[in-house]
Amino acid sequence: MKILRNILLYVSALLLPSAAFAQDNNIIDEIIWIVGDDPILKSEVEEQRLASEVNGEQVEGNPRCVIPEQMAIQKLFLHQALIDSIEVKDGDVLHELEYRLNYMIQMAGSKEKLEEYMRKPMTQIRQQTMEQLKRMMVVDEVKRKIAADVKVTPAEVRNYFKNVPQDSLPLIPTRYEVQIITNTPEVSRDEVEHIENELRDYTKRITSGESDFSTLAMMYSEDEGTRRNGGELPYMGKGELVPEFANVAFSLTDPKKVSRIVKTEFGYHIIQLIDRRGDKIRVRHILKKPNISDAAIKACLSRLDSISEDIKSGKITFDDAVVYSDDKDTRNNRGIMGKSVSPNNPRAGMTQWFELRDLPQDVAKVVSTMQPGEISKPFSMTTPKGQKVCAIVKLKSRNEEHYASMTEDFQTLQNILVNKEQTKVIDDWIREKQKTTYISIKPEWRDCDFHYPGWVKK
Repeated sequence: MKILRNILLYVSALLLPSAAFAQDNNIIDEIIWIVGDDPILKSEVEEQRLASEVNGEQVEGNPRCVIPEQMAIQKLFLHQALIDSIEVKDGDVLHELEYRLNYMIQMAGSKEKLEEYMRKPMTQIRQQTMEQLKRMMVVDEVKRKIAADVKVTPAEVRNYFKNVPQDSLPLIPTRYEVQIITNTPEVSRDEVEHIENELRDYTKRITSGESDFSTLAMMYSEDEGTRRNGGELPYMGKGELVPEFANVAFSLTDPKKVSRIVKTEFGYHIIQLIDRRGDKIRVRHILKKPNISDAAIKACLSRLDSISEDIKSGKITFDDAVVYSDDKDTRNNRGIMGKSVSPNNPRAGMTQWFELRDLPQDVAKVVSTMQPGEISKPFSMTTPKGQKVCAIVKLKSRNEEHYASMTEDFQTLQNILVNKEQTKVIDDWIREKQKTTYISIKPEWRDCDFHYPGWVKK
């Protein structure tokens, strides 16, 4: 649901170090706004302004006015979340976190370059990204609840757009429908044995009392998100964890024991129970990821090349060849890639149409040069979950850029009208909330043309 998209700045805007900003710009910190019981600091506003500049983002209007107002709006939503006891599951946040971090790493070029750009270690980037994601997801839940009753009928959609000139209709960007077959490079037996021996050694040191689990996790785990906290995960239900991990974790009963080695799509783990609370458990783990050799990738690409040649020669169709794919998300849908219509609203349904920017970076690079019906050469890629795989893709179809029409793009036009009505409902909610919320703004920060004038009490 794309409601008030500019209320929140992109998540990375909060990841640059405020201390560095304060030092470089000689900011004397002070409280400039108070919304309810929550202060907004001058340093927070300056941090977001500078981060926007670094990210090449345009702040529409005076940053001294726009940024504090955006932060104040977020505080209104978060306050309502406390009243309504609205929370988001840590598992949902962790799922989205992996995609965000891997996207950021891909955009930066490497984990090291991201750390250099952000001026923070990966553990701190991960923790702060998770906290910001959680706030954003809570805000989205509040907005969904506020606008839950907004609906439009097909007749209302037709009536709204029937008098709109064609060149004023929304411009639908070029979209792509893509099929994919992936193959995971084989990890050598020597590499598996090396990792298993490492994990057995950790288990031995823990059970003998030589070391504790948390210390070893901080030293050796390759899960950047939990390593700093001794490998600890938050309380999670069985359905929030990958099945292989969940089955072993939920079988643990003795907090002093260490699990057997567990293989998942992320690597190899050992697990220790911390606590149980109802149908949720809290555990700590150590993750080791196997190194994939160049020879393994070459062999993987060769296997896909053979499949590609069989498809091109007519021995097998792409749809039938999908049976050889390792991609669980697409294998049962003829290899067709899909995504949520609204990333922040899983209930909004799925679509198989992608803009290039929404595809994984490696896939987008290949697809951008293809014609409909064409099958790519094998290539290696990093999945949104951070796994190294080989792939071939078929550009199933391409819908060129065009002005929206009622026949081809009814769903898009309906969504536009729904979003318009939802935005109006939320605008009205914010204006009413301003009336009942304590708001204090320092005099020198009031001279603004705010989007919502009710911040300054008459």
